[in-house]
Amino acid sequence: MNSFRTVRLSELAIPQRLVTALTDIASARGRQALYGKQTPQVLKALREMALVESVESSNRIEGVTVARDRLRPLVLGRARPTNRSENEIAGYRRALAWIHAKADEIQIAPDTFRKFHRLIHGEVDPRAGEWKDRPNHIVARYSDGTTEIRFKPVEPEDVPKAIEHLCLLYQHVLEQKQVTPILAVSALMLDFLCIHPFADGNGRVSRLLMLLALYQLGYEVGRYISLERLIETTKESYYARLHESSQGWHESQHDVLPFFSYTVDVVNMAYTEFERRAGRESAGPAAKAELVSYAINHMMGEFSVEDVVRQCPGVSRATIRLVMARLRKEGRVEAIGRGPGALWHLKDEKS
Repeated sequence: MNSFRTVRLSELAIPQRLVTALTDIASARGRQALYGKQTPQVLKALREMALVESVESSNRIEGVTVARDRLRPLVLGRARPTNRSENEIAGYRRALAWIHAKADEIQIAPDTFRKFHRLIHGEVDPRAGEWKDRPNHIVARYSDGTTEIRFKPVEPEDVPKAIEHLCLLYQHVLEQKQVTPILAVSALMLDFLCIHPFADGNGRVSRLLMLLALYQLGYEVGRYISLERLIETTKESYYARLHESSQGWHESQHDVLPFFSYTVDVVNMAYTEFERRAGRESAGPAAKAELVSYAINHMMGEFSVEDVVRQCPGVSRATIRLVMARLRKEGRVEAIGRGPGALWHLKDEKS
């Protein structure tokens, strides 16, 4: 909304560092299809891992967590939710599945935002999918017990019109082709968060919105590398840049650049990681061993050698067993039982 008004975006002075990063992203985007032809089994494993990480990270940012041995079954649809947190985990997974399957058909529209919210909260909140009916200020809480209002979002009565205008202005900017697409996506996400249209769950909806918008523009790296995980690992920077860019938003005097810069960095990090990991199938033993270590370190709860094999297509069982033996010697994993069917777990995950 406010970020798209006037000529703010088309006249934004983009620093050379970001120009270089955007060029790198464009090049990586052009290489996406090559990996699909060369390493389909690797991409399948990356998709599954990214799905689990995205659900976990996006919910954990909002304080929603579940036991690690429950996470993977919930995300992969192999377990039924038993409490509020598990229902929200399963709901976010449903929203991601919808995006992955129908991204080209889903419109950036108010009804889409409401459906995202309904998918996440529908099993736990009777008002899921409805706009907020009372103010929801962004409040900082400090260790001494004091609080501070950091931002006052749009008032409830103004939300429907604000969201409608945001969607129309976003589409108009894309049609005019006057700004780099990732800048438009960043502004869309920023304005959504400043409107804060729902009573709860706005952060998760905004990350789904980011993923959808990027997919529609051809940036599909989020299918293979979890953008939500990258946001979680840099969340201090995320909140700082969001705060910077939201100052003066109501008066349309804000600076989009800090949040845009953050968005570019996240997408660039994702493509860098994607090419590094997708290219390991044809890489040497050291890179393959690194891939196995990464897969094991991201296992949820107990796992078997077969689970690791599925996560590391193109890596021999001999290499996998050597890496597991090394990690066991280093005290990082532990076997439960003996023989080919033995289960394993990360040492710090043992209950």
